[in-house]
Amino acid sequence: MEQTSLKHTLVLNNYDSNIYQELHSSLESCKRFYFNVAFISYGGLQLFVKVLDELNQRGICGEVIASSYLSFTDPKALKKLKEFPNVTLKVHNEEGHGLHAKAYIFEYDNSYKVIIGSANITPTALKRNVEWNVEIISKKDDPFMLDVIDEFTTIWNRIDQVTDEFLDEYEQFIRSIRKKNQQKIPHFKYNPGIRPNSMQIRAIQNLEKIRKYGGKRGLVIAATGTGKTYMSAFDVQQFSPKKMLFLVHREDILRKAEESFRRVLGGLIKTAFFTGNVRDKELAYDAQYVFATPISLRNYLDFFEPDEFDYIVLDEAHHASSPTYQTLLNYFKPDFLLGMTATPERCDNADIFDIFDNNVALEVRLNEAMEDNLVVPFHYFGINDVVNYEGVQLDDPTEIAKLLKVNQRVDYIVSQMNLYGFDGEYRKCLGFCVSIDHAQFMAEEFNKRGINSEYLTGEHNVLEREKMMQRLENEKDPLEVIFTVDIFNEGIDVPSVNLVLMLRPTNSPIIFIQQLGRGLRKNPDKEYLTVLDFIGNYNRAFLIAIALKGSRYYDKDSLKVSVKNDFKSIPGDTFIQLDRISKERILKQLNTENFNSMRYLKEEYLTFKGLMSGHIPEFLMDYLRYDGAPDPIKFIRKGKTYPAFLSKMESDLKYKEIIANEEYNKHLKYLCEMLPLKRPYEFAILADLIVKGTMSFEECKESILKYLHRVDDSSVQHAMRTLNFEFYDVSQQKLWKPFVKYVGDQLVLTLPEYSKLQKAYILDVLHYGLARYRNEYGEEYYGVPFLKLYAQYTMQDTALLCNLEKKFSSFRGQGLLTDHNNYFLYVDLKKDENIKESINYKDKFLSPKRFQWETPNTTVQASKRGKDIIFNEERNIKLHLFVRKFKEIDKVIQPYIYVGCINTYSYEGNKPITIQTKLEHELPPKIYEELKTDTKD
Repeated sequence: MEQTSLKHTLVLNNYDSNIYQELHSSLESCKRFYFNVAFISYGGLQLFVKVLDELNQRGICGEVIASSYLSFTDPKALKKLKEFPNVTLKVHNEEGHGLHAKAYIFEYDNSYKVIIGSANITPTALKRNVEWNVEIISKKDDPFMLDVIDEFTTIWNRIDQVTDEFLDEYEQFIRSIRKKNQQKIPHFKYNPGIRPNSMQIRAIQNLEKIRKYGGKRGLVIAATGTGKTYMSAFDVQQFSPKKMLFLVHREDILRKAEESFRRVLGGLIKTAFFTGNVRDKELAYDAQYVFATPISLRNYLDFFEPDEFDYIVLDEAHHASSPTYQTLLNYFKPDFLLGMTATPERCDNADIFDIFDNNVALEVRLNEAMEDNLVVPFHYFGINDVVNYEGVQLDDPTEIAKLLKVNQRVDYIVSQMNLYGFDGEYRKCLGFCVSIDHAQFMAEEFNKRGINSEYLTGEHNVLEREKMMQRLENEKDPLEVIFTVDIFNEGIDVPSVNLVLMLRPTNSPIIFIQQLGRGLRKNPDKEYLTVLDFIGNYNRAFLIAIALKGSRYYDKDSLKVSVKNDFKSIPGDTFIQLDRISKERILKQLNTENFNSMRYLKEEYLTFKGLMSGHIPEFLMDYLRYDGAPDPIKFIRKGKTYPAFLSKMESDLKYKEIIANEEYNKHLKYLCEMLPLKRPYEFAILADLIVKGTMSFEECKESILKYLHRVDDSSVQHAMRTLNFEFYDVSQQKLWKPFVKYVGDQLVLTLPEYSKLQKAYILDVLHYGLARYRNEYGEEYYGVPFLKLYAQYTMQDTALLCNLEKKFSSFRGQGLLTDHNNYFLYVDLKKDENIKESINYKDKFLSPKRFQWETPNTTVQASKRGKDIIFNEERNIKLHLFVRKFKEIDKVIQPYIYVGCINTYSYEGNKPITIQTKLEHELPPKIYEELKTDTKD
């Protein structure tokens, strides 16, 4: 790295970069390094252990000065630093002279780089905090740089190198401080000021809306640790029932739930338990809040009236289809039934959504939970595996287990565990294996190496599982690792887990997310979770990228950007590192894989089917059960309807019979063509019209208001006319068939008497469309045009959302669309290589706040259109910007992303006019990262 002049750069934690990335890349390329940093936590240092190990192997050395100032530096971090032979460590410990510096010096052949500022080596400082740091690069003989080196050397020479004795004494000192601080923390007392978090507020609001429109049941899907029990208590408080029943299958969960209710509702509320150990029938008769296990309650139903409880909470609602739960649900007739679950997929293939009348009040999956700080952050390290998977079938656990049961791999896993470490004083680890034999082998081998381990599988009974989990939860118990297969994928809560080992090939993002989630429960003694994922050369390693991306709906290009940038836009203090080999392997697979090929879609479908225990995913709603499930709209695009896709995947002739009716097919194709919904109006009306048969304007409006806070009358009328096919041309009417017709001022259903299964598929599309819309966009009303920030649209979609009364098919492709004072700009950021120079517009994001656009090449400044664009704010012209990075990916035309309105602040030229604009809404980091065009793809 050669430099010929002094260069100054401000290094911040922002949308484009962060301090961690700058330090990490500087370490990778330097010849020697010198750190003078006040505070080092283990969580911060852990992010650099891999690069320090690589530097050691290359003979690159460094000197590190840390500080005992304010006793913040973690002794565990100092011990880890001292393990590296290439690092010489000293600790500044001079009384009365606290070291508070943050300086990082990197030496190259003929230059130095120094980063001086506010950032310590802690996770928050490296990525999220507001930190200011100046990076200066200069020749080695620059006076300023010589002063920096002299000052470092002065401090270095007057303090001693760290010894084992110093570290032991410092560690004892820190422990004594922490012990004293713990003693000062008072026991918990009821706080009447307890308030719901963001997830709970949204859930409560949506549950109230469900009830407002006559709903009797509602389902909340939220990741483990997000506070579902407190949410139910807040909603019960709002509902104010005469008598409530809380049901869950485990007594320990039940007692924790009762404690949560007391904290929200007041310590003096009257409660009773009805469990395997306590059946206080008399107390249950008088108590306002009854907490029961279903099995215990089932045999005493005659003690209660069917309307005994006007509010029932069903925790772990994915068990709702079991015979025991069904007995209770069929007997009791509450005014409202609330279901809560983190994993709605475990229902013996029954439809949990149907049980709760498809009223999903809220769905908070893992990525949203991270954004809302409802779970702990994680440090994920993707590590190249030592096993060769060539020729091995990933769907054959026995064959894979044979491959993985080798001592060389065990030694490698242990070495990586020792390298990366974990948060806290005690290691509490879950290792996910491919089979029972593999789990048993790993436990035996770990015990031989002095790491206290057990294995736990579906062959162990419930009491054995609970006992072992309690052991792992107990910091005084020597048990460090539980190796498991399958059973920890869902429904298991061990807050103390601080290390997760992914020891099996990832052939499903769903399983990956479930396993990752086992360690993300918040715990007072846990700042973050460490995840070690051993990535082999199997042909679907790229699925890890899909899982880590955290978005249910993705494209190849956005995945590649995330992998290249180490997923830097992931929320909070979470860090993701893929080693060089794993990263190259995944990027290569992403480049060659076609996400829209029938081969890929079939693999996705069959993997998903396998996760449903081989049951056919009959309906679109099945795909909402899993975090990380495939997007079924891709299946629809391949088959035009979901039953048509199933007819290609399954041998059962019923799917071919369903689509054999040409009229029915046209109705179903029309609904599928509208997915994913751009506005919920039409589906909301149809969902009720299928039940009622006839609806007035006011009834149509009320149907829409079930999903939005408000709606204007003109939009309701436009939706009714859209359903009547008034804006579709002749060719579109041949493809589809209308559901309705006008009779006077009434909308009348024209659907024939289809079979029960055919009708079920129509309802499924409606319910899926509305549920997915609510998950993605909530209930906000966006006005006219009905455009949502960062949603995806075609030009034809915009015509619909503007309530335009022209034929929708007249709006095609890209360019500029106008409607009164609304200008809609559709821009391709990456132009075709063979594009004519006259239309090779220089359109690009200058920053997350600014965008450069070139008008059509016929536009001049003096024209009305030119003036409207140049002086848009003065002339009350709204410039709506839609962008897409590529016109086509895997031979599929891509929609545009709506990034909001822009305002012109600078312009030049004619035919075209080049304008610089400011975005009204600054691009979020994740969107900006994907849309930037100044990087290599």
